[in-house]
Amino acid sequence: MRDIRGKKRTAALGSASVLAAATLIAGAVAAPTASASAGHGQDREARGAAIAAARAAKAGIDWKDCPADWGLEKPIQCGWVSVPLDYANPYGKQIQLAVDRIGNTGTPQERQGALVYNPGGPGGSGLKFPRRVVTKNAIWANVAKAYDFVGFDPRGVGHSAPISCVDPQEFVKAPKADPVPDSEADKLAQRKLAREYAEGCYERSGEMLPYMTTPNTVRDLDVIRAALGEKQLNYLGVSYGTYIGAVYGTLFPGHLRRMVVDSVVNPSREKIWYQANLDQDVAFEGRWKDWEDWVAKNDATFHLGTTRDAVQAKWLELRATAKKSPIGGVVGPAELISFFQSAPYYDSSWVPVATVFSKYFAGDTQALVDAAAPDMSDIAGNISSENGNAVYTAVECADAKWPTSWRKWDRDNTRLNKDYPFMTWANAWMNLPCATWRTKQQTPVNVKTGKGLPQVMIVQSTNDAATPYDGAVELHKRFAGSRLITEKDAGSHGVTGLANPCINSRVDAYLLTGKLDAADVTCGPHATPKP
Repeated sequence: MRDIRGKKRTAALGSASVLAAATLIAGAVAAPTASASAGHGQDREARGAAIAAARAAKAGIDWKDCPADWGLEKPIQCGWVSVPLDYANPYGKQIQLAVDRIGNTGTPQERQGALVYNPGGPGGSGLKFPRRVVTKNAIWANVAKAYDFVGFDPRGVGHSAPISCVDPQEFVKAPKADPVPDSEADKLAQRKLAREYAEGCYERSGEMLPYMTTPNTVRDLDVIRAALGEKQLNYLGVSYGTYIGAVYGTLFPGHLRRMVVDSVVNPSREKIWYQANLDQDVAFEGRWKDWEDWVAKNDATFHLGTTRDAVQAKWLELRATAKKSPIGGVVGPAELISFFQSAPYYDSSWVPVATVFSKYFAGDTQALVDAAAPDMSDIAGNISSENGNAVYTAVECADAKWPTSWRKWDRDNTRLNKDYPFMTWANAWMNLPCATWRTKQQTPVNVKTGKGLPQVMIVQSTNDAATPYDGAVELHKRFAGSRLITEKDAGSHGVTGLANPCINSRVDAYLLTGKLDAADVTCGPHATPKP
């Protein structure tokens, strides 16, 4: 799935990627024996989270100027929060989480605390969030008056004990194998790559893998809340960040003050994560067609055909050319999917992707190579596509039990590919390492309303490809008193960052006053991109 992060990246698997509420305990608590049952294990983790939060509240965060190579300019400040690797053993190994902040822009009297952000993934870094204040992002100007903007790298991500599954140079190598198989031999080759990737994760990051779960990231989030000196959390989660929010609201309902979740992962245990990825394939096809309709409507600009079918024919022609001989030696079908999928993800990509597509058929192949070839500089430092992909895989594989039968994977994806070919096989190979995962896979949290849960704002577009609309409806049912703001006839992933007064004004009102509409609201779409 992946974004359930942000833009997905080319996978190492030879395919395009697709992608206990607890009272604070001040003193020491004796840990139960290792033979505790699963229920006792959850109790231990809840107690461990309370211990870690109490410790963090006492320690606070030592804020300093951010390291020069983090790309976070003053007055943004950075710091570290210490959390247990394993919450069942809170006095055992600790890992350091990178956090950053920028103070509220209003008066001290206007300040309402910290607003903590997660952009999705799994594998996305939230450290760029305070830059919305530095760059004077108009959509967030009112909220910035009241809140410090706080971002963080979740466990395993970026600067927070980063994990890895393959050599980063190998990860960015291109071209990769065509994700759409022509034969059983092609499928066998992809299965081998997926198994090798899973083994690579275990070899390179085995100590971290059992603890790379959404509930642990949620516990980390509560420790960050405590370290910030906040009694209750204000939270904005987008994409996979909504699942973090859903699990936080379930495990720590009384620790939550306000929460906005935008572009919602379906929190049903039956969907996490195998079925969610199959659902995503269907939704991607629908949004891909929306984009093709728009390209056809703007044929005067792009010259790719006046109907969806004509534009699709051009896509298939480009794909066949790249399969026969990679464009520029590096852009094959896998790289094409990685680049073109940003159009069904984000409306902001509609014009750039169509422009490159158009240029190719006008004879400019270099524009396509420049846009779609892997970034060979993306092998240095901690924030890399390899790291993001490793975290994505580790979290989704650990969060739930995955099918181990290849027959099931083959049957489900072969069936879907007939009608929804754009992303199906690429997504399958992206997730197949979970079929041979070496460490324990848990049962997903049963997301539900607990004592003290405030009213939550849910924002969702009807045609979202990465997180289909049903996910928002499901979370709305599970969180009593929540309000669903629907952006009708729109499909960009991540709604709250777009200019749509019907939505922007409601997000402002909720975060600034706690006010929600008396009933759910349907808004019209934001402006369609213009070429």
